[in-house]
Amino acid sequence: MKKRTWLITGVSSGFGYEMTKQLLEAGETVVGTVRKKDKVQKLTEAYPQTFDCVILDVTDVAAVQKTVTDAFKKHGRIDVVVSNAGYGLFGCVEELSDEEINHIIATNLVGSIQLIKTAVPYLRRQGGGRIIQMSTYGAQVAYAANSMYHATKFGIEGFCEALAQEVAQFNIGVTMVEPGGARTEFRYGSAKVANLMPEYESCHGFLNMLDASKGLAPGDPVKMAQRIIESVDKEPAPLRMVLGSQALSATLARLKERIADYEKQTELAASTDFSE
Repeated sequence: MKKRTWLITGVSSGFGYEMTKQLLEAGETVVGTVRKKDKVQKLTEAYPQTFDCVILDVTDVAAVQKTVTDAFKKHGRIDVVVSNAGYGLFGCVEELSDEEINHIIATNLVGSIQLIKTAVPYLRRQGGGRIIQMSTYGAQVAYAANSMYHATKFGIEGFCEALAQEVAQFNIGVTMVEPGGARTEFRYGSAKVANLMPEYESCHGFLNMLDASKGLAPGDPVKMAQRIIESVDKEPAPLRMVLGSQALSATLARLKERIADYEKQTELAASTDFSE
């Protein structure tokens, strides 16, 4: 079987690291981006020929565009582009600073869009490929004190759903991965918490979720990374892939609530049409 070349952002921890590790062990080539190389030093040393580690801050649009361009030029072909870099931000709207709002949008939303936008022409010209956008079941189910994270993930899913329709004609598949809680640094290390206000204490239950001593998330990042990698062999590409039984249960419940609410609005919606 022909070995693939992958471009993955944010490979220093979490799903990005686990995917990179599994792919390198399988003999695949990974162009992996990090902000600091120290966390992936062992991978760099163990796979000097197949792990191309690149420094990148995804909030730097010019740098994102250069990284993608350089990767395609250097390796000739990139089979799979994985937009993985991102983080969570917890806090109610009033608790969030403008800087926190702007930074998570620049990272989770704009950074992902620019990565994919830059890659599409190369994927089209080479005759196809896969785009994997790491999302979350929080792109379907929203919780208090997580509004900006939800905003970025709801946003990137709308972008990807439209994109998938645009690029299918070029043999480019698009998959949004919607994991539930997993035992990664995303929850137990990289998550950011706003300057909390006592007025919103009733919404601060997420603090227990971020505390590993209060119980660990059910998701196994090793298994989740395996499922993501396996998805590349599925035809057609799955548009959405939910990982974790709790995530699927919560998603289905919320979608059923949403559908029921819309179905109640049949008369209201029709009342605004022209009568003739």
